[in-house]
Amino acid sequence: MALLDVKDLTISFGGVTAIADLHFEVPESQVYAVIGPNGAGKTTLFNMLSGIYKPNEGSIKFQGKEIVGRMPHQVAEMGVSRTFQNLQMFFNMSVLDNVKVGCHLRTRSPIWSAALRLPSILKEERQAQAWAREALIFCGLEAYIDQPADSLPYGVLKRVEIARALAAQPKLLLMDEPAAGLNDTETVEMRNLIRRLSETGISVLLVEHNMGLVMQVSDRILVIDYGSRLAEGLPEEIQNNPKVIEAYLGGEVQYAV
Repeated sequence: MALLDVKDLTISFGGVTAIADLHFEVPESQVYAVIGPNGAGKTTLFNMLSGIYKPNEGSIKFQGKEIVGRMPHQVAEMGVSRTFQNLQMFFNMSVLDNVKVGCHLRTRSPIWSAALRLPSILKEERQAQAWAREALIFCGLEAYIDQPADSLPYGVLKRVEIARALAAQPKLLLMDEPAAGLNDTETVEMRNLIRRLSETGISVLLVEHNMGLVMQVSDRILVIDYGSRLAEGLPEEIQNNPKVIEAYLGGEVQYAV
């Protein structure tokens, strides 16, 4: 059974179909990329997978359980975390506190215990801090743990956002253009981080325009165009697919990061 099973997914906005009869499967512990031109429906797809949008038709099953109809926090509780193309950061907080926000799904104390500062909540706070530090170290950010978020370069903040998503201990991580705005060195760091994620058993569903990164880290690639499935296969199959080259890549290209 696939970790994520998407069948016949369709959604329309004002009579315009953004996604049409889309189907694919994401196996466990793999990097599965979704590529396509601007406006192809990639972010709309992510919004359905994370519970922000409800499709008009179709099914999204995660570990055999239906996602459609669940609220975003319920999808997150199932084990699906997400990063965003545009940074979603608390700039008035430290790096550590930003990542601790991602631990809230793993804590159980009621709000009144926090108000009273009971021993149980203090224990959970220490645990959340340990989880956040672990996620930051995994992302190579140990040097920035206590720094304010508003003092850091863009490339570091991209990895902080990933660390925050990892703090929730997801089984599937949705990554929306993680290399957008990064320089060459930062892109290599991102590539290596994505590889480490899959090596630890976390499945990654990746939307990315950097074709060098996509071809180097992906196990399989889905190509969508105008909201519909155009092709799916191994990176080398997609790279040499005439329909993909015509619709998206625009001709012969070189893939390097």
